[in-house]
Amino acid sequence: QVELVESGGGLVQPGTSQTLSCLVSGRTDGSYAMAWFRQAPGKERTFVAAISWIGGASNDAGSAKGRFTISRDMSKNTVYLHMISLRPDDTAVYFCAASEYGSIFDVASDKYQYWGQGTQVTVSS
Repeated sequence: QVELVESGGGLVQPGTSQTLSCLVSGRTDGSYAMAWFRQAPGKERTFVAAISWIGGASNDAGSAKGRFTISRDMSKNTVYLHMISLRPDDTAVYFCAASEYGSIFDVASDKYQYWGQGTQVTVSS
């Protein structure tokens, strides 16, 4: 089991960059697919990106393809979401998630067993 805590959200200007962090604790020696999802008001939770916790392979082909990238630093037990060229429609709660023995190509939220509490990102001038 792992516990996930997101940070780094807030109010940001359109066109700027922001990095979100997800601190992973608990059984961090397991084989996980770590992912970021986001949920805008009144909309479903959608896949953004995923990374293999052990191997480091990533899948950035989610809802912000080409602008958001995922990385992880195992020495800091942290997964990051690097966001560039932010737009108002990127406004959402961003969630970190983990799937034990999962695949980085799992894009459905029900494939992930562990979730953080989310961090709000608001893109507005």
